[in-house]
Amino acid sequence: MTDALSIGAISATRGSRAQGWLAVPGTAIKLPVTIIHGAHDGKVLLVTAGVHGGEYPGIESAIQLARTLDPAELSGSVIIAPIVSPTAFQARMQYRVPEDGLNLNRQFPGKVTGTTSQRIAACVISELAIHADAWVDLHGGDIHEELLPFTIYSVGAAADVREQSRELAEAFGIRHLVESDSVKGGTYGAAAHLGIPAILTEAGDVGQLNPEMVAINSRGLQNVLRVLEILPGQPEPVAEPITLSEYAAISSNHTGCWYAAVHAGDLIETGQLLGELRDYFGETLERVIAPIAGVVLYRVTSLAVDAGDPLIAIGA
Repeated sequence: MTDALSIGAISATRGSRAQGWLAVPGTAIKLPVTIIHGAHDGKVLLVTAGVHGGEYPGIESAIQLARTLDPAELSGSVIIAPIVSPTAFQARMQYRVPEDGLNLNRQFPGKVTGTTSQRIAACVISELAIHADAWVDLHGGDIHEELLPFTIYSVGAAADVREQSRELAEAFGIRHLVESDSVKGGTYGAAAHLGIPAILTEAGDVGQLNPEMVAINSRGLQNVLRVLEILPGQPEPVAEPITLSEYAAISSNHTGCWYAAVHAGDLIETGQLLGELRDYFGETLERVIAPIAGVVLYRVTSLAVDAGDPLIAIGA
């Protein structure tokens, strides 16, 4: 650890906290960033949230962490970017970044000469992730998604990175763990490629700032900090995880109306009706059928859907 940890124009000396704005090159966007540079040597944890603008509990948990961590207690450092997609947050826009209409969590590791989303992703990788020994990316059900809390980690990473990611996922304490080959362009997949142990957590839904979900995230972050020995003490005990090695995400083949027949947390069977897509006259366009048996991790609650939009995800 150096005497100062610097990100863009933000610099924290050892044993101090600094906050400021990280400019995304080639855009008008600036990301709020806090650095807590511990008094003692140790690992660096990167915490991001607000990759999707309507996933509020993760955003609030990251803001609270940035305000409450005491650098004098830390052996190592924490970098926190609580709202990675600030224009989507202010626009109350689900999934996409308003400047280019792209899903930011499909753009990592980004492109420095690309669209706004791609430039944000590239900035996060080059300015934030470059310092990280571990990465927690906080998500949740977006403004129109009902969700069962779960944590994803990449099984496509090198063995040691995979094992460390699993350890972080278990410590975070959300009961359902999804083993993923990594969604293309997602944060945790990009981290795996870079050799950074990482998890993507999902807690909270339908545009609600739910205190219970904020508390789940806050406990999880404290546990991760203790597993990494950045904070002293032992992690809080958590329940034995339920590991889901299959993940089926179903998207809409049509623009129209979505009528879900199941809820987040429901146990379903292969071939079960998940819902119907209908046109504006109420005529059925498609009956959506479960491709696997398992538990519903999330489902879209909005009536309006576009072709290509997510509808539902199942873990097994």
